Amino acid sequence: MARQANLPDESPIDRNHPDALYAQLRNLLRGMIERRELSVNDKLLSERELVAAYGVSRITVRQAIKELENLGYLQTRPGKGIYVTAPAPFYELEVVRSFTQTAHANNRKPGMRLLKAEIVRADTEVARPLSLPTGAEVVFLERLRLLDDLPVVVQRDWFSASLAPGILDIDWTVENRSLYGEFENRYGIVPTRGQSTLSARLASDLEASLLQLERPAAVLTLDQIAYDNHNRTVNISAAAYHPTRYPLSLRQSHRRF
Repeated sequence: MARQANLPDESPIDRNHPDALYAQLRNLLRGMIERRELSVNDKLLSERELVAAYGVSRITVRQAIKELENLGYLQTRPGKGIYVTAPAPFYELEVVRSFTQTAHANNRKPGMRLLKAEIVRADTEVARPLSLPTGAEVVFLERLRLLDDLPVVVQRDWFSASLAPGILDIDWTVENRSLYGEFENRYGIVPTRGQSTLSARLASDLEASLLQLERPAAVLTLDQIAYDNHNRTVNISAAAYHPTRYPLSLRQSHRRF
């Protein structure tokens, strides 16, 4: 790789952008890899060179690199440096379709019970994927979702309070209120892409009770991050699904985020 050819004439990092600096750098480097400006087995610029090239701190550089390693775009080779790798192909769930839309598409009756709706201070685990500082105000929604009046999902959502001011003033006890519907209709925010992680674990006491499961019982879990078409994080969610009432299927996608 011609290392100097990949140094920008002027840093594209925007300190007034709503995304955190590490998220901007992560997206820039990921874009270079996906456009083949950085090829598989190319050696990435050193931390010092990235700091100089983009005018950011070493902490910012390390966070961006860590996330790209987690996504499979980069690999640290001890004693040699950091190299570009080929991310394994993956399959994603339909992250930008709401529960309500999915129910209607399958001719099922959606419903909801509000469990919790409040503004909280984000801990690191919530703040990082939302590109917010730790302690920032975020909206937390916890809902029990129903299909044909049967409980099927315990869903928890977090998003920046500044993204949708006044959203908690809406009557969330309404049976069929859609978060993504409110985002689009009230705030003009349209989630267009994202990433999903599907797993399984034992249900908590609360989840087992809400989903009418006899313990010990397993639940399917789905963790998602949704972005708009400006690559801004819209929300993160964590859902626990009834294992038989709401079977999950995967949809193949050619897009990678």
